[in-house]
Amino acid sequence: MINAGNLIDYAGSGPHCYSSSLFMVLGAEAPAPAVIETLTGSPFGVQLVRGELPYFDPYGWDPEVGLDAAIELLGWRCDRRAGGTPEEALDRLRAEAARGPVLAGPLDMGLLGYQLGPPEGDHYVVVLAVDDDLVLLHDPHGHPFATLPTAEFVAAWRGEAVEYADEPFVMRTGFVREREVGELEALRRSLPRAAGWLAGRDDVPMPAGSLGGEAALERLAAQVEAGLDSGVRDLLAAFGVRLGARRLADAAGCLRRLGLAGPSEVTAELARAVGALQYPLVTGDDPALAAGLRRLAPGYRRLLDVLSPGTGR
Repeated sequence: MINAGNLIDYAGSGPHCYSSSLFMVLGAEAPAPAVIETLTGSPFGVQLVRGELPYFDPYGWDPEVGLDAAIELLGWRCDRRAGGTPEEALDRLRAEAARGPVLAGPLDMGLLGYQLGPPEGDHYVVVLAVDDDLVLLHDPHGHPFATLPTAEFVAAWRGEAVEYADEPFVMRTGFVREREVGELEALRRSLPRAAGWLAGRDDVPMPAGSLGGEAALERLAAQVEAGLDSGVRDLLAAFGVRLGARRLADAAGCLRRLGLAGPSEVTAELARAVGALQYPLVTGDDPALAAGLRRLAPGYRRLLDVLSPGTGR
């Protein structure tokens, strides 16, 4: 692999929809999205759902779990509501948006018609206002002050295509800071949870055939060698790899701020290894892609070794 070169924090566009949405609704007291992303726990693992769909986040993790964790670690609370008929949900949304910004999601990203060639997948946005005809929102995927007809927004907000969505029309409102928690304190408090995700969770229900960690990457490498499904390739190329590398880069910077040189270096190595998958993935160099996945596989175990509570090295 190419020499690491200069290690600096990454800044730029990326699919940080729930972290950026939470950043927006918390306002001036919010930490940077990179800190929020790390607090969600998302960088600390990899999973292959049903043995088919790869995500660079921990086995059993999803954004709903991650948002709740970040909100609590930062000393905030909020009201989370969901369900009901489309009409009831829209009335709730209209009333809450009149009081302040609303964090809405998961939504079906493929149904957000203001995007040019919108990709499929889950998504989160901040709703600013609702009238009879339109929803006004900030979409962190590069669309400030986007508008969408109410019927189209409700269809996306139903989240039918989002696998982890147990109920439709989820929104979070009424954010209140219960206690003062600094960024570094929140990050320190998150470390045992991060180690727990890396170690693997057996208390999270998962679809049959799902794998985590090294086993997930080894299985994915075998699938690449056998002929990767085109849908899976598109998911990784458009979303999965760049998000995985970004999450790990964010976590490496946060660990460095905590003075944890060893964990930061290992996490940065993982970020580089994930980022290096993009070129062979897009160009169809499957031998290089499979080899890169296999080189990456032991890295999460190494991170657990240096990040386990009490090591601090």
